[in-house]
Amino acid sequence: MSVTEIFLIAMLMIFAIPYTIWRVCNTDYYAPLVVVQIIAGIVLGPGVLGALYPEYYKFVFSAPVIQSLNGIALWAVMIFVMIAGIELDFRKVWEYRKESTITALLALGTPMLFGCVTALGILMYDGWKGPLASDWQFVIGIGMACAVTALPILILLMEKLDILRQPIGQRILRYASLDDVAIWGVLAILLLDWTRVGRQLGFLLVYTVVTILFRAVMVRLQERDRWYVALIWLASCALAADWAGLHYMVGAFLAGVVMDADWYDQEKMDQLRHHVLLVIMPVFFLSTGLKTNWAMGGTMVFVVAAFLLLASVSGKLAGVHLAGRILKWGEGEASVIGWLLQTKALIMIIFVNILLEKGIIASETFTALLLMAIGSTMLTVPVVHPKLARFRALIFKH
Repeated sequence: MSVTEIFLIAMLMIFAIPYTIWRVCNTDYYAPLVVVQIIAGIVLGPGVLGALYPEYYKFVFSAPVIQSLNGIALWAVMIFVMIAGIELDFRKVWEYRKESTITALLALGTPMLFGCVTALGILMYDGWKGPLASDWQFVIGIGMACAVTALPILILLMEKLDILRQPIGQRILRYASLDDVAIWGVLAILLLDWTRVGRQLGFLLVYTVVTILFRAVMVRLQERDRWYVALIWLASCALAADWAGLHYMVGAFLAGVVMDADWYDQEKMDQLRHHVLLVIMPVFFLSTGLKTNWAMGGTMVFVVAAFLLLASVSGKLAGVHLAGRILKWGEGEASVIGWLLQTKALIMIIFVNILLEKGIIASETFTALLLMAIGSTMLTVPVVHPKLARFRALIFKH
């Protein structure tokens, strides 16, 4: 068979298998289609399909096919991260800066601390740290992975729960927005290359100047032109950031964060996010699954994943409940907000993909973090749904 035919077999598997499972098993309540796609990516990877049917795995996921899939995945995830940057609303954050800052710091800092402590324990065993990592990079990287909240998936889940446009939904968006900025800032520090520090400083200087010109041009364009210019801007920022040693994904976020959401029709932006998730992001989920590794043994990987999940969930809940006490929130608020901020899925998976690519974590650690991301996201809706019902009942009662 030709490479094209094998590529199409892979694409058929990517789209048909997760959708069939999601629709036939009706998993939407505890596992949205996005989560099923991520799980399917792991199942189609070397640890499951590759172990059960090694010859078939090598036949379908040959080097040329993987190269083609990786190209699609790279562009898909850059668009997705750019959209996440555009959707950050710093004006609302500034308007409620005291509440937003306290909550965001505790919601990020506490699980990060718990994650760092867990990472120090993992460091006591060989094989989990990446070949190019310093101890501090591994510890901070794991800590931040435990603290991440995935803003785009959080938006999807809050739409499902019908609270996105409600006051509590807007508050949660503000907290997650600040945490999103911190994620990419920490990533930039982790990837700081002292041999290319001149390039990196030069990139930030040029980026600042060009951003001023870019914004001046964008406000003069019609909306239909802004969509196209945004993609040119995305490719330029990603290329420049990668050349400077900061990684193309940092560039993708920087491309989005300097664009104002009100430059675009909100409904069209929502449609673009949904279409990217529908059309090309499933390829990213598969390419992520292909990087999983169970060489340490499935039991150890699951044990590490369980400890990471415990650190992530307990840290996030502790931080948000502490914020609730300081800010004197009403009964039930901290619990609802804390569990919704557990949502990790995409942004955390993008983050740990970069850590793996840069040699900061080993592939076994990557697999454990991937399992943790799936677990935390699957917990969100089943736990929040009854809590939200009680919270609404309390509001109605008062």
